Amino acid sequence: MEILYAVLFIVIIGGAIAILYIYQFNKLQHSKTKIDQAEYLLDESLRNKYDLLVEAEDYVKKSLKIEKGFFKGIDKIKKDNISNFDLDRKLQEYNNTLDQLRADYPTLEDSKDFRKLLSVIKKTEEKLQAAKSFYNKYTSELNDLIRVFPSNIVAKMHGISIKPFFDGKNMQDEIFDDFKL
Repeated sequence: MEILYAVLFIVIIGGAIAILYIYQFNKLQHSKTKIDQAEYLLDESLRNKYDLLVEAEDYVKKSLKIEKGFFKGIDKIKKDNISNFDLDRKLQEYNNTLDQLRADYPTLEDSKDFRKLLSVIKKTEEKLQAAKSFYNKYTSELNDLIRVFPSNIVAKMHGISIKPFFDGKNMQDEIFDDFKL
């Protein structure tokens, strides 16, 4: 009879451990899935922003009848193998150039097509900011799960490691000087 109780006890403990393992694994997978969704949204928004900025450059050249390349290197970005974070930084530089052109050439604002293009760029930028926030939220959630017991054990078993935030900063390293703009 004691053997039966011992076996029953082992089965109950094993079942509890299995349930805990499944629960922790599912939490990790949920966060990973949300991060994948956010990465898709980031990719899509960055692609759209790139296309819109190329369109804006073409419009500025035609409107001002200037062959000067205001967005130097924008056509080479797709060929470069850069991270989404670096792409976002470069596109923001081109966006700043576009804002400067608007200030320098007020006649650009007279065009309904140009104003519509600027509106679409603004909406795309808002989507991009939302996607960054979404990504960082679930990255933070995943990293928290990886650091705490018992989900850290499940994460190690499945090779799930800490992910960097969208801004590319590694909060685990010894570099304190990586908060540059």
